[in-house]
Amino acid sequence: MDAAPAADEVRSTCPYCGVGCGTIVRTEGAGEARRVVDVRGDPAHPANFGRLCTKGATLAKTQRVELVRPGRLLVPTLRTGRAAPRARLGWDDALDHAADRFADCIARHGPDSVAFYVSGQLLTEDYYVFNKLARAVAGTNNIDSNSRLCMSSAVAGYRRTLGADAPPACYEDLDLAGCLFIAGSNAAWAHPVLMRRIEDARRARPEMKIVVVDPRRTDTAELADLHLPILPGTDVALCHAMLHAMLWEGWVDRAYVDAHTEGFDALRAVVRDCTPAWAAEVCGVPAESIVTAARWFATAGPTLSLYCQGLNQSTSGTAKNAALIGLHLATGQIGRPGAGPLSLTGQPNAMGGRETGTMANLLPGHRDPSDAHDRAEMARRWGVAELPATPGLTAVELFEAIGAGRVRCVWIACTNPVQSLPDSEAVRTALAAAEFVVLQEAYSGTATEPFADLLLPASTWPEKSGTVTNSERRVSRVRAALPPPGEARADWAIAADFARRLQARLPGRGEARFDWDGPGAVWDEWRALTAGRDLDLSGLSWDVLERDGPQQWPYPEGAGAGRARLYEDGRFATASGRARFAADPWRAVAEPPDARRPLRLLTGRTRDAWHGGSRTGLVPQLFAHDPEPSLQLAPVELERRGLVEGELVEVESRRGALTLPVRASGTLRAGQAFVSMHWGPEWLRGGVNGLTLGAIDPVSKQPELKHAAVSVRRAALPYRLTAVGRVAPHRHAEVREALRACFGDSGHASCVPFGRDDAGWALRLASASPFGDLLPCSIAAAFGFDPGALLRYEDRRFGRLRWLGAADGRLAFALAAGAGGEAEEPEASRLRSTVVDATPLRSLAALLDPSAADALPRARTVCSCVGVTDRQILEFVARTGDRRLDAVQSALSCGTGCGSCRVEVARLLAGAPATPAAAA
Repeated sequence: MDAAPAADEVRSTCPYCGVGCGTIVRTEGAGEARRVVDVRGDPAHPANFGRLCTKGATLAKTQRVELVRPGRLLVPTLRTGRAAPRARLGWDDALDHAADRFADCIARHGPDSVAFYVSGQLLTEDYYVFNKLARAVAGTNNIDSNSRLCMSSAVAGYRRTLGADAPPACYEDLDLAGCLFIAGSNAAWAHPVLMRRIEDARRARPEMKIVVVDPRRTDTAELADLHLPILPGTDVALCHAMLHAMLWEGWVDRAYVDAHTEGFDALRAVVRDCTPAWAAEVCGVPAESIVTAARWFATAGPTLSLYCQGLNQSTSGTAKNAALIGLHLATGQIGRPGAGPLSLTGQPNAMGGRETGTMANLLPGHRDPSDAHDRAEMARRWGVAELPATPGLTAVELFEAIGAGRVRCVWIACTNPVQSLPDSEAVRTALAAAEFVVLQEAYSGTATEPFADLLLPASTWPEKSGTVTNSERRVSRVRAALPPPGEARADWAIAADFARRLQARLPGRGEARFDWDGPGAVWDEWRALTAGRDLDLSGLSWDVLERDGPQQWPYPEGAGAGRARLYEDGRFATASGRARFAADPWRAVAEPPDARRPLRLLTGRTRDAWHGGSRTGLVPQLFAHDPEPSLQLAPVELERRGLVEGELVEVESRRGALTLPVRASGTLRAGQAFVSMHWGPEWLRGGVNGLTLGAIDPVSKQPELKHAAVSVRRAALPYRLTAVGRVAPHRHAEVREALRACFGDSGHASCVPFGRDDAGWALRLASASPFGDLLPCSIAAAFGFDPGALLRYEDRRFGRLRWLGAADGRLAFALAAGAGGEAEEPEASRLRSTVVDATPLRSLAALLDPSAADALPRARTVCSCVGVTDRQILEFVARTGDRRLDAVQSALSCGTGCGSCRVEVARLLAGAPATPAAAA
């Protein structure tokens, strides 16, 4: 590795997506006063070579002391009844109580009456201890991870075709591929650092072909030579038609197929009638484009495929993965530089959870709980008589079982199922019915917290020490830069302490050891279990990681380096040593649109947010690019319904309804709608997953979060209220909770942070009936303003209300309420922008006079790193006439940080007038 960082710096790994970027964390102070002052990319880390996306680049802002303590769980708390308040108690009492409850439940109802639900954000050591606790002590396979929601179809696809859950390619292949085939991944937003590497590869080799398969025209699709906007759920049909074309044109590598695979004849029979013309009808894309994609995949040089949730989150997710891998096998595009199927991992350590077997259908080291030999081996290694043979419950099944009373006690660690699982109302109902719920969590205020009987404060980045594995099988160290706040403890230590106590209450099951002296000892026990297996980590000690830096597996004892690519010799991890083709027919989505619900609702990511936002929600600037929850529709769908931009609409599925502002989007085709997955109940009444369905893939058990049938109509909510205000950082969490309490029974309610260093909250309400006089007073008080001291404009005849509050002579609070569409967009965005800009009070006549509201400027943030808006970019073009990307980057610095905004900046420049005179 390069020279060690300075004494006040620690090398670690980013806690967000599965790219696994290295970070250097700089701290100041000592003891409880120690704080993070800067986080930058590690130039020595082979996953990112110093780059970070906007989320990673703002990690230091999540560690501001005035934010951390108010927004964190600091001590264990317990409530003795669902209506009772929680009371503080010590760790011994908390874990003894939990052990008593779990032991009693097991004694009364059996070991499968308890369950553990953990997270892809845990470290490998945390995962391993929880797995050992569930299976060796509690005696149940009911342990699953939220990775079930993002990666289980990729796991099933790899196992079904290649024999093991082992991604065969690596990031270096991005630099070597002749064709890049991106399916169901908006890497530009979900994995921005990899997208920068793709851009570098394209600049170095302009002849490289890029194909993007995605129903939406995303920023990733903007960079493609060929975009295939297939209809949702038709990926298998597309792959079959591509294989049909390959067979017809002689592009299949028969020598490779005959030497290294099996099952090809069965698949060939399935695709015989899957002509490009047939697929054009099914998928909604031209047959010629399908043939072009097949030709480039087979003949343009080494082909690397990247894929993510568009393939995985589907009731045919396993079939989609297997069909894409089948294209690699049919063309010999695997096991060589620049080629192979590389699934992009959504969470920082979903791979570590898969490796340690911390999912209901796995055991450590790629073992199988349905295999008696594997169970017996692990029981012997763990020092217990036997491991359970009953299949464990996967995520959706688990919460259904809680609701049905089959699972009575559940331990939830480092995840937020009320926000992230489909059909969230069913999840809430299930948790309300549970006998005992433990929530082990770092952050306060998550949507799951109200259902917890016992709250246990856990440490999180940058307080933890251990390891993670990224999408290319590379193991990196996570190192603690700070002590945990309050009484928070490491996740592995909490699980181990509980395991010892529970084991003492369950005699006769054996004596599994949980006496590690630190996470390094946990790692050593875990890696020893992998010796001789396909993911052999037995030679990868922490000493090696300290000396040589991050390494890929396999890394057996005696190795000097890991292996970049797998299956280079053509031998696969199956019993026969041959890869297997899967002959699955195409199946439609679980919930096709119909006359009552004619629109296809798609879900996906917001550029600068991550998951439920418990960490990114501490950084208001990360909301600037997408400042509030909204529903996107194709412009033609707005026109058909007589809707205008910003109008509130009701989105209804078979499970529930949600009210959102509507936006026109050119990324969608007619008949489609889109909503960001991040807007949970923490930000939006109901949360997005109140609309999604819990139908699951029959093999991977992954739910179809990507598609639901919905209707959209104008919301009958004539009374509107918008309030925005700047808030001191130490009051961030307090104000959030006070504003949530103001939601009342409003038909629409959202509460989202805004701004940069001088930030605040934006509240938006809509109701079928007047709000009353007390609500505006409560909102003003939540922001710290006396209603009697505000500048006020009130017109009772028309129900109009405008209140303004100042701090240091500049606007700090604004509230607008009215009937018949008042306080709706575009006014909400103008209020937000004027508070963000701390507009002088003398400039605010337009806020008090609705007739002059159009005088206020409107702008949308494009670059979150430096806060550049679309208005600034267009003004630059109008002033200079220069539409070159490098020119605007030089002048405004947008796109020079993480680079996530470059595609959007280029799109703005392409649409801007060419000369200053034309712009004027």
